[in-house]
Order: sequence, then C-alpha cells, then structure tokens
Amino acid sequence: MADDPDAGRPSGPPGVLTVTVDGDMFEDCPELAIGFIREPDRIEIRFLTVTPSEATTDGRGPDPEQGRQLDGRADTAVTAVTVRGIADAWHRIARRLQRHAPDSYVALRAGACPAAIAALEDGLAIRIPVELHTLWLLTAGDDGADGWGCLPGNCALMNLDAVAATYRLKMSCQAEQDRLDTDRPSEERVTVWRPSWIPVVGFSPTDSTSGLYLDSTTGYLGRWSRYNEAIDDELDTLVTYLEETADMLDTPALATRDRPGLIGRTLVWLSSIDPAREGRWQPLTG
Repeated sequence: MADDPDAGRPSGPPGVLTVTVDGDMFEDCPELAIGFIREPDRIEIRFLTVTPSEATTDGRGPDPEQGRQLDGRADTAVTAVTVRGIADAWHRIARRLQRHAPDSYVALRAGACPAAIAALEDGLAIRIPVELHTLWLLTAGDDGADGWGCLPGNCALMNLDAVAATYRLKMSCQAEQDRLDTDRPSEERVTVWRPSWIPVVGFSPTDSTSGLYLDSTTGYLGRWSRYNEAIDDELDTLVTYLEETADMLDTPALATRDRPGLIGRTLVWLSSIDPAREGRWQPLTG
C-alpha cells in the first residue's frame, strides 16, 4: 500500500480506501479486505475483514447474500472506528482545555441534539458524514475566548447556524458563477463551491469568511476564502485533523503545524497571534 499510490478503492466512510489481499500470500489465511487511510507520510489501517469466498460449499460460486452481509459488517466496523477516532480526539482536546485553558473550555458549546443535525440535513439537502455528525453530537461549535478559537491558527469550530448560512451563501455564489460561465467552455468555468462541501471550521469565532470545509464525497478537508481562490486540499480527514490537534496539545514540544500556548486562561496558537500581545504569550508545556 505504501509503495503503490494507486492501491485501494473508496469504501465505507469518505476518506477510507479498501484493498484486497489474496489469501494465498499467507499460509492458512483467508482473503482479506483491508481498510486504510493514505496520507503523504503514513498509512493508517482502519479495519480488516474476511472477504466472501469465491465458491460456496455446493460449488455453485459466490453467495451474494454472504457478500452483502460481509459488506455490511465492514461498513459497520469502519463506522465504529471513525466514531471512536473522532470521540477520542475531541475528548483529548477538551481535557487539555479544561486543565490548562479553562476560558477556552467554557467557550465550547454543548453537543447538538440529533434532531438539530437532522434539520440541518433537511434544510440544506445534504448528507452529514458520520465523522461530522459525531463531532457535532459532542460539541455544536466554539464561541471562542477573547476572540480566539481553540483549533490551530486560532480557528473555531463553526456552530450549526453559521454552517447553514455559509453553505447557502457559497451555493448562491456558485449559482451566480454558473450564470457568468454559461457561454464559456468547460475548461474555463470556475468552481466556487460544490454541493458536497460542508463548512466546518471558521477563521475565528466571529469570522466565517474563510476556513475549512469537509468534502462529504472524498472525506478530505479543503480551504475556502472570501476571494474564492483555488487552494489545495488539506489532505487531512476530520479524524486526522483532530488527532493532530490533540497530539500538539498533548506534546507541545513536538508540534510542527502550529505552537499552542496560553495568554492567561485562554489557549492561543502562535501562528495567528496579535504581535501586540505576543509578549504575554507563554508556550504550553504539556
């Protein structure tokens, strides 16, 4: 999987690829389906299941019902791993905030009820992926402390109202762009927003004019801004983004993407600090 960048096919929750390993490669081993996430610097196994046999005991070939049952088990296993990954990462973040940055901790909203998430799905006519659904059940947004969100870059998890408003605004921008592109060849048309993009993280607790979206089709995060410039995807899933944030808070000395610190009782990431306040910033020591 590491040597072959084309290995794997999309399956289960977005962002998870599956590759089949022939049972003949190992003695007394059945054929296996391995679910994994490929990132630029690592391969992470998410699940492993036995695939259907090519023949049933009566020799009539593969059993479609058995295949459906195993596929269902694989999807259930992937979903369980995804839910656990989101929950574990967020609980680690929240515990660090509670211990070291209580003002940032109390700025986190309580989890949304399932009915609120369902209403958002219905209102926007989109499917909320399981990883985002799980996160919103744990916390429905970050109101920020002293203007700073708790995510790297001092960004903030958007609340559901901001998600809905931003999604509708960006879809309206795409509709206007489509009107302007009517007579242009396909290669010159501009993509401002796709229906599968769900805004998740805002530039700050009070500024949602730029941030990160989750592509519900691919499972990867991407950036958007008010200027609609083309920006590469983050190549992070929501799980790995939160896991890396938790890792940086757990072991600040090893943080690479940003440096967590404190101003008083508030978590402040160094990359986006106001220079006038930099003298008050103290690095988080873990």
